[in-house]
Amino acid sequence: MSRRTTVLACLVSSTLLSIVAATPAAAASPRSEWDYVALGDSYSSGVGASGQSGLCLRSPNGYPGLWNAANDPASYRSVACGAATTDTLRASQLSALGSGTDLVTLTIGGNDVGFAPAVITCTVVGDSACAATVEAAMELLGTQLPDKLDATYDEIREHAPNALVVVLGYPILFDETAQTCGVGGMSIAKRKSLNSGAVELNQMIKARAQAAGFTFSDVTDEFAGHGICAASPWLHGLDLLSPTDSFHPNNSGYQYGYLPALDSALD
Repeated sequence: MSRRTTVLACLVSSTLLSIVAATPAAAASPRSEWDYVALGDSYSSGVGASGQSGLCLRSPNGYPGLWNAANDPASYRSVACGAATTDTLRASQLSALGSGTDLVTLTIGGNDVGFAPAVITCTVVGDSACAATVEAAMELLGTQLPDKLDATYDEIREHAPNALVVVLGYPILFDETAQTCGVGGMSIAKRKSLNSGAVELNQMIKARAQAAGFTFSDVTDEFAGHGICAASPWLHGLDLLSPTDSFHPNNSGYQYGYLPALDSALD
């Protein structure tokens, strides 16, 4: 064998070894053997779905519970909590992880930039005030969120060094075609402002998740045509009887939106 051939063989071998070493252990085992931990905020705890309970409003009909029921992993634990931020996730959720954790899923970041209050504000103010509110949230997104996400993803990797980590995005909330939309009358201009903010938020989360070596799953395609005020919405609009459900997925959103997005990320 020539020296050139020998060097090439060594390079190929070391590359293959690097790929194998970087592949999470879960990828080589059936899902029934996985230890699964769900982290994150209200979109991961299942707010908006039926069966919510406890201070964190966790529901078995959120996407983590649905995935657990469909795949029967060796263990499943959700520590996701409504209203969670990157700071509260790092302070109270990471202890659920360990070297034996095979799969981690999460949604996080929306509360850090105040996206939920922005939606509420836009419900009661005019178009220009709504646009300014979204712009303020996007300022936080550009100046503060990248470092917060990086720190969060770094600590997840430290606590779960062998896990496959799937970061899911947020749906585009509003249908933009309906002339009228919900309690308070969310104008088309306001819906477009909020939807554009959600697009920027998802882009940031995707960039930082991929930089950390995690898998990002965008749910935009799954929710297309099923925004608030669409003919068949998969999200709650403003709900005065159950205010915490407002602007969160309903049962259909978790089952037909988030669950398929997670499954596709794992295929």
